[in-house]
Amino acid sequence: MSEDGARGLVWDIPTRLFHWSLVVLIPFSWWSAKFGHLEWHLWSGCFILTLIVFRLLWGVFGSSTARFANFVRGPAKTLAYLRDTKSCALAGHTPLGALSVIALLAAILVQISLGMVSVDEDGLFEGPLARFLTIDGNDQAREIHEKWFWVIVALIALHVAAIIYYRLRGKKLTKAMITGKARLGPGVAPMRPGKWWAALLCFAAGIAFTRWLLAGAPPFGG
Repeated sequence: MSEDGARGLVWDIPTRLFHWSLVVLIPFSWWSAKFGHLEWHLWSGCFILTLIVFRLLWGVFGSSTARFANFVRGPAKTLAYLRDTKSCALAGHTPLGALSVIALLAAILVQISLGMVSVDEDGLFEGPLARFLTIDGNDQAREIHEKWFWVIVALIALHVAAIIYYRLRGKKLTKAMITGKARLGPGVAPMRPGKWWAALLCFAAGIAFTRWLLAGAPPFGG
């Protein structure tokens, strides 16, 4: 347990690499689509999918602050936190921050899924799973894919607004995501690190899943 104001580990290296990779890849995905670099756009989306699969697995097998079971809370505890922010003395995400994490992961998964079954307006470039929909379905998926991006932008804007809010209150969330360390409240336990080999296995699973989708999701054993 930490002493009042003591600095301790909050975020592990895999979680920080995941976070900053998304910071780079999401704008790049927008840029590559905006300026017609659709092949780059596809590969960027595949890398993001690999990262998301990794994060979902790391949320089960990773460090204590990365595990969903340790920071995702039900409505009652989330409301209690809103009434009294000191009611949740944990390292890492708050119950409100957990909602942001889950919403953003879900939104990105929806975006990737739509891209996988989309076909560009000229019909020259298609996602690896486009064959599972009709031509009209491909077109609708593309249109929703283009509009859904702004849902992600809105969630990112809320995330940034929260960072600014906490910064004004003296809590440097960005610095903690860079260094991995932050000041912990009295009695708050620092992060319990996960195993490095577990991180590698989670990332390998993400790569394998993405490669399977790129191959058109063939049936196993077929």
